[in-house]
Amino acid sequence: MRKVGVIGAGQMGNGIAHVIALGGHDVILADISKERAVEALGIIHHNMERQVNRGLTTQSAMDEAIGRIIATDKLSDMRDADLAIEAATEKENVKVAIFKELCETLKPEALLATNTSSISITRLAASTDRPEKFIGMHFMNPVPVMKLVEVIRGIATSEETYKTAREFVSDLGKEVAIAEDFPAFIVNRILLPMINEAIYTLYEGVGSVEAIDKAMRLGANHPMGPLQLADFIGLDTCLSIMQVLYEGLADTKYRPCPLLVKYVEAGWVGRKVGRGFYDYSGDVPIPTR
Repeated sequence: MRKVGVIGAGQMGNGIAHVIALGGHDVILADISKERAVEALGIIHHNMERQVNRGLTTQSAMDEAIGRIIATDKLSDMRDADLAIEAATEKENVKVAIFKELCETLKPEALLATNTSSISITRLAASTDRPEKFIGMHFMNPVPVMKLVEVIRGIATSEETYKTAREFVSDLGKEVAIAEDFPAFIVNRILLPMINEAIYTLYEGVGSVEAIDKAMRLGANHPMGPLQLADFIGLDTCLSIMQVLYEGLADTKYRPCPLLVKYVEAGWVGRKVGRGFYDYSGDVPIPTR
């Protein structure tokens, strides 16, 4: 994989571009506007500087990696990519539209991957001109820190694509967990219902934001409370994944909490907008309920 395209320059996309560039690959980082892609490059630069300061990489490795990344707003710039990884918002119609445009540009032998955290790989692959070259690569957030990548085959994914994807992920220094193509795969099939239940606990008045997060940090030894984690993931993303579980598995235990729906409708979707279950406008996050 000499050259890799990453579509989506948000939290996940810039993290994926970060680790791929440090891994020695050329990266084309694309977003809907050139400004957003350039801004993401600045975030990558800042995050790599932190790694240098902590002794996790060297200044020369950082400089070389930054030099390998090109920021763009044109998918046509990925015409020479050997692999393209979609890391856009967790909405199937958005992803499908990206793949349709991307397939008009990519060379026939290029592989396609999605960073979806919940949507059917088989269904996304069927929207492309190369389902046998399509695979799921679900990186964990924050990508430069988290070691795991879920690799998910669609029903049409070839053995060659599967092996190439596993080798690529391993070469990035990540650990691979193989998941079957069921809604939300492994991590989010377990994690998101727990977060959703924490929101129900808040909704029903069992505990406050602070009490729920403290209980899980100190009582279950979680590094981060579930409501704090939901804000970090993005409440809109949490809702999208719960909707995929609810619709895909047809089980009421996956019904999104009405309070989660209300927060998303209000635009209070977490840290990225400064407000979710916590208010992030000050130096210290303050619970909002």
